[in-house]
Amino acid sequence: MSRRTQQQEGLAPEVLAFYNAFDEDGRLERASGPLELVRTQEILSRFLPPPPASVLDVGGGTGVYTCWLAVQGYAMHLVEPVERLVAAARLRVAELPPEQRPVLSVGEARHLPCRDASVDAVLLMGPLYHLSEREERLDALVEVRRVLRPGGLLVAAAISRLASALDGLVGGHAEDPDFLRIVERDLASGRHRNVTDKLDYFTTAHFHRPDELRLEIEAAGLEHHGTFGVEGPAWLLPDLPERLDAPSRRQALLRILRLLERDPGALGVSAHLLAVARRFAM
Repeated sequence: MSRRTQQQEGLAPEVLAFYNAFDEDGRLERASGPLELVRTQEILSRFLPPPPASVLDVGGGTGVYTCWLAVQGYAMHLVEPVERLVAAARLRVAELPPEQRPVLSVGEARHLPCRDASVDAVLLMGPLYHLSEREERLDALVEVRRVLRPGGLLVAAAISRLASALDGLVGGHAEDPDFLRIVERDLASGRHRNVTDKLDYFTTAHFHRPDELRLEIEAAGLEHHGTFGVEGPAWLLPDLPERLDAPSRRQALLRILRLLERDPGALGVSAHLLAVARRFAM
C-alpha cells in the first residue's frame, strides 16, 4: 500500500511519521511495557476460544501478539497499515516453523481483507485510538462485526483519558507548558494532539473514558461483556521493573491488578483499557 493510500484510509500523516521514527518493536520491553504485555496476554488467554481458532490481529504492529498466539496453534492473520511495522513483523514471523507462520497484510481497520462471518476472534490493539473521529471508530467496529462469526470475540484496546496527565506527573513532562496544554485538551475532549517534535508526547490519537468505549462498541451492534484495566495503577510505580523481576513480588502485583481490573473507580487510572465484546449469536 502506498503512503498516499494509507493516508486516504485514515492513517494521518503525523501518525505514519511517528511510527516510522518510533521504536515500536521494542516498546513492550521498556518501562511499563512488560507489564502491559503480561496483562494483555493474561486477559486474552482468559477469553479467546481455544486453538486452532482463527484470529485477526488488526493494527498488530510488529506481530508480538500475533506470533505469541501462532505458537499456541491459532490461525493468525495480522493486518497493519504501517509498511515498516509489517516488515518488522515479517522478520519475527520468519523465526517460526512454516506451519505456524501467520498471514501478514498491509491494510486498514475499516476495510478488512476477510469474508463476512469468517473469523472467530478479532484483536483491535491500536485502531480505536488512532481513528480520531467517533464515526471512524464506529466504521472499524462495524467492520469487525461483519467479519466475525456469530458469537465471535472482539478484544479492543483503548488508551485511558487520564493517561497523559498521569504520565506527565510520573515522567516530569508536566513541567513543560506545551505538554500541559496537550493534557488540558486530552482531559476536555479526549483528542490528543502533539504539536511538538517530542516523540515522548505520542502522536494524534483519541483517549477514551471507559463508558465511552462501551457505548461505541454497543453502537456498532456488538455485545459488550466487560472493560478491563490492563496495567491498573501499577504502571506508575517507580520500582515496577524490580517488582516484575522478583517472582513473589510479581505475583502479588498481578493479583492486585486482577482485583482492580473491573473496578469502576480504578479503570481510568490504567494506561490502557481492554474491552471484550461479541457478535450476537444468531
